[in-house]
Amino acid sequence: MLAMTITLTMYEDWELWAEANPNSLQKPKPEPFEIVREMPKQLGKGYARLIEVYPHFWLMIVDYKYRDDILIKIPEWDHPLQFLVYLSGRITDEYGGQLGEGYTCISGSGVQRQMTTQLLKTRYVGIDFDMPPELLATFFPDEAGEIPHQLRLLAKGNDWQTLLYPETTTAIQGIAQQIINCPYEGMTKRMYLQGKVLELMALQLAPILSAQNGTQPSPRLKADTISRIHYAREILSARLENPPSLLELAQIVGVSDRNLRRGFKEMFGTTVFGYLTNIRMEQAEQLLRSGKLSVAEVANLSGYSQQGHFAAAFKRKFGITPRECLSGKRSILPS
Repeated sequence: MLAMTITLTMYEDWELWAEANPNSLQKPKPEPFEIVREMPKQLGKGYARLIEVYPHFWLMIVDYKYRDDILIKIPEWDHPLQFLVYLSGRITDEYGGQLGEGYTCISGSGVQRQMTTQLLKTRYVGIDFDMPPELLATFFPDEAGEIPHQLRLLAKGNDWQTLLYPETTTAIQGIAQQIINCPYEGMTKRMYLQGKVLELMALQLAPILSAQNGTQPSPRLKADTISRIHYAREILSARLENPPSLLELAQIVGVSDRNLRRGFKEMFGTTVFGYLTNIRMEQAEQLLRSGKLSVAEVANLSGYSQQGHFAAAFKRKFGITPRECLSGKRSILPS
C-alpha cells in the first residue's frame, strides 16, 4: 500500500483536535490542573496531556502515532514562547529546522513566519511547554526585575520570532523522561513538574547563553566553506523579494544547512534570516526616502504581507516608523 500524505492548515489541525474532544474541559481529569485530549481518529491514535504547572504556563506531554505522513501549513501568526523536546519522532520545516532525532527546539514569542512542517507516520513521544514571554522576568529576572538582555531574543513582540534548535543532550533526555514518568500525584506532582520544567529550560538555554558569553569557541571554517557562505549572502541580497528557504540556499551553495547556519553566525554575527531582515530594512529605508512608493508598497517589496509587522521591524531597526521615514524624519538609532 502506498503511503499517503495529508495536508492540513494549522487551524484545520486545531479544529480536528477540538472536534475529537468537545467536552475535554468537563471530562473527569486525572488532576484538577490537568486535561487529557485524545488524538483525532482521522490522524492516528494516542493522546496529549496538558498540565498547568504555573498560571498561564502549560506543559503538554504527547504520546501518539500518525496514520499517514502529515504536512501542516502554518500562516504568519503571533506565536507564544515555546520549548520542545521529543524523545521519538521528527518534525522538520522548509527552512531547515528540525525537532527530534538529536535536536530540541526553542520557538520564541513574536510573529512566526509562514511555513510548512512535516510530520512522519511514526510514534511521537515528547514534551512541549508554552508560556507568555513575560514569565522569563519571573523565572530569570535581571537586577531590575526585567527579562535579562541575553534572553530578549525570545521576546520579539511584533517582530519575527527567534527559532533555535539546541542539540539534545543526555541530561535533556533524562529530565524529559522524568517529566513524562512523573511518579507523584496531586500538589506534589505539580511542585515536582515546576522544578523539572525550569531545569529543562536551563539546559536548553545553556548553550545559547554560553555562546553569548564567549565561553564556547567557534568552530573553524574551511576556506571553501567561507567562500560558499559568502556566495549564500550574495544570493540573499539578489533575491530579497523571494528568497530561497534555508534548506534551498544550503543546497544551492553546496553546504549543509547546519554548516550554513553556524558559518553565517560566525562570519556575519547574525542568522541567515537576521541578515535578510536587516538588508530588507535598509532597502526599505532607501525606497521610503525616495518618496516614490507608499508604505504598503514598500512593505510588500520587503516581503511583509502585514504592514503592522513591517512597521514594527522597521522601528526596531531605525527608531522611527515607516511613515515618519517617508515624511523625511531621520533615524534616531544607528543602523
